[in-house]
Amino acid sequence: MVHVLSSRVLLRPTDPDRSRAFYGERLGLAVHREFGTGPERGTVYFLGGGFLELSGRADPSASSSSPDVRLWLQVEDIAVAHEELAAKGVDIVRPPVLEPWGLLEMWIADPDGTPIVLVEIPAEHPLRHRPGI
Repeated sequence: MVHVLSSRVLLRPTDPDRSRAFYGERLGLAVHREFGTGPERGTVYFLGGGFLELSGRADPSASSSSPDVRLWLQVEDIAVAHEELAAKGVDIVRPPVLEPWGLLEMWIADPDGTPIVLVEIPAEHPLRHRPGI
């Protein structure tokens, strides 16, 4: 078995400045570290128990988002997140919905179309009653 010490999601945006504005200003993610210089410098954001790294630049003529990759971000209050993100001009792909599996989910996308699922785990949900979750 591989002993994983740390992990992060790595995205290569087509427009790094636009993506840094989205993740840093609109979503309000805190910066863990930056490296390199210029517009293509790397920026690593805190992402709950993990990290999100934006580095390099994707070819704008190629599709930079994958329909198989999504970011899943747990938030404390989905209604507050919806209000704050809408006020910041974030395109809400789907407003908060109580899913059949008992989670409240809202869908947004980053500037390159990477799907982001914001999730609130209601107090009565079994995930709230499992240690370590």
